[in-house]
Amino acid sequence: MNETILPGARTGTVQIPASKSQAHRMLLCAAMGSSDVMLRCRGLSKDISATAQCLNALGASVTAQGDLIRLRPVSGVPSDICELPCGESGSTLRFLLPLVGALGVPAVFNREGRLPERPIEPLQRELCRSGMDICSDGARLHCRGQLRPGMFCLPGNISSQYISALLMALPLLEGESTLHIEGKLESAAYVAMTEEVLSLGGVTIEKNGSTYRIPGGQHYYFAPELSVEGDYSNAAFFLCAGALSEGGICVTGLNPGSRQGDRAIVPLFRQMGAQVSADGDSVTVRRGMLHGITIDASPIPDLIPVLSVAAAAASGETRVIHAQRLRLKESDRLHSTAQMLLALGAEVEELPDGLVIRGGKTLNGGTVDAFGDHRIAMSAAVAGSICRSEITICGSECVQKSYPDFWTDFNKLKRGD
Repeated sequence: MNETILPGARTGTVQIPASKSQAHRMLLCAAMGSSDVMLRCRGLSKDISATAQCLNALGASVTAQGDLIRLRPVSGVPSDICELPCGESGSTLRFLLPLVGALGVPAVFNREGRLPERPIEPLQRELCRSGMDICSDGARLHCRGQLRPGMFCLPGNISSQYISALLMALPLLEGESTLHIEGKLESAAYVAMTEEVLSLGGVTIEKNGSTYRIPGGQHYYFAPELSVEGDYSNAAFFLCAGALSEGGICVTGLNPGSRQGDRAIVPLFRQMGAQVSADGDSVTVRRGMLHGITIDASPIPDLIPVLSVAAAAASGETRVIHAQRLRLKESDRLHSTAQMLLALGAEVEELPDGLVIRGGKTLNGGTVDAFGDHRIAMSAAVAGSICRSEITICGSECVQKSYPDFWTDFNKLKRGD
């Protein structure tokens, strides 16, 4: 499917959907809990649906109606091999791997898109060292065996999802475990979000420096009703469009005290010179004297495509550094971001671990490839704010992965200041 974006800045108000990151964690932990939970979750993305389908296959009952998800925890694990349709969701796969081991369920993860190419080492190594057997057969990942408690060790600079996955699963084992993090922890805010969900579920862990002590034999006990906060990762697209607009854009439904790592989008736009104001659960961004900055991608890899659009509009040079991990996303996001901007007439240099964007000029418009990547498609839509002519986005349906209503919400905005 193609989407055509008319040129010109946008203004308006958007109520943002629920955080995909928090919803994954709440669903998975509640499914391992002791009582039914009703989850208020605005907007059901393809990735969250994948997690729900996998939990149903494992013996939970997850049903969605509107913005409500009703969840009945796993009771009695299947004896046959479970087929787990995780689609293209890396979170679903990585979070569920140790949970399947904690349950002792033989399972096959069915992976789509680029997911079979995305790494699961060293998580796989630690799980196999502790009782599981995991092997890949093309797009199918087979796993079996009972995960044993003990000592686990993971590097902090590859994926915080490996760490979150073990933190959610290890409390369910009979004995005590320790998890040691080697080196600097990247995307630490997402591990903090996991810790917050564990606390909500009554699970205790102890952290001493870079080591967690995780008592075993614990159970999740959640309140009967939970709410998923708004998603800063998806809000970033509209906040960026606001930074390119004199009239600005207001995004509602955001938790000002959120643990989401992508909440960093707010101070980053201030640093770039945009006018930013916050009031309760709302953030409004308007255009200011935008200028280039240096952006460390390591804690905020998902923000780089849309920040690169803002950089194309900013005066001077923006450098994106420490961005190697972007090459392992739904697309090679360093390459796809650079190609998207180059197709529109921006001046971009792709480096092995980053980007250099020389901004400050109006872009041409034209046709861009979304590369099957939801964040590239949404970033291209925002780029229409600084284009002379319309943009055609090829493969625009990929936004279903994280934000199914994106085109509806985007097209409701008023065009022109």
